[in-house]
This record gives sequence, C-alpha cells and structure tokens, in this order.
Amino acid sequence: MSDEFEEVGPIDYLVVEFPGNRMTGEGFPLLVDLVDRGVIRILDLMFVRKDEDGSVSGMEITDLTGDGKFDLAVFEGASSGLLGQDDIEEAATALEPGSSAGILVYENLWAAPFAAALRRGGARMVASGRIPVPALLASLDAAEATS
Repeated sequence: MSDEFEEVGPIDYLVVEFPGNRMTGEGFPLLVDLVDRGVIRILDLMFVRKDEDGSVSGMEITDLTGDGKFDLAVFEGASSGLLGQDDIEEAATALEPGSSAGILVYENLWAAPFAAALRRGGARMVASGRIPVPALLASLDAAEATS
C-alpha cells in the first residue's frame, strides 16, 4: 500500500433523497461541524435532480434557505474526482422522479488511527456494511414483542 494512504480512514458514501426537491439546508451546519471537529473529511459532495421524465442532471444549489446567501460555500471545491457520471446515474436509480439528492463521499477521520494500526499489524478489511435505522427499529420492536 502506498505510504500516502497508510493513515487513511474508511471511506463511505451517502445518497440522500429530497422528495419533491425540497431541501431545507438544516443538516448542513451539522455536516460542517463534523468536518470542523475532524470527525470526517469530505471528499466529494454533489447534487443531482431526477425529473418527472426520469432524466438526470447535476444541480447548482446557491440558496437553499432563500436568505440571499450561498448556503454551501463552505463545500465549494469538495470534489476529489472519485464520483463519475456512472456513479451519478447509479445513485439516480434510487431516486423517485421529481426528487433531488445529495451524494456525499467522506473519510471517517475518527477511525484513521485505528485502521492504520490494524493495517500495520497485517489485518485487512474483509467485509463492511450498514444497518439501516428502520431495520434496526423493526428488529428491536420484534424482539420486544416476543419478550
């Protein structure tokens, strides 16, 4: 492994759908806080729209809240080049027509020292995943119902 990647934490991505193209910007200050505290590093952030006819296009978002300020200025230039047109099209398959989405690729900086120590010790990641919150809640509800 290249020395420049020895200290890199796990890389994740999110595709967050905004039904009806309704983005409030409420989550952006929290995302900025995660970056400022060194919890994550944003590698890519882009926005796409899926029109009613199914066509997909990139979005320029300048003012989510209508206050006349560019709400995403802090993320300007957050593009590592990891996301390509094929990734955008793949993300768009999960969207309902008439919706938009934010695609976020980020490094988990909090885990970088742990991951680097494991790699130095010869360990390697063989599986990874996420448990969706609705699935977790359904599982807990089912367990509670049987007890």
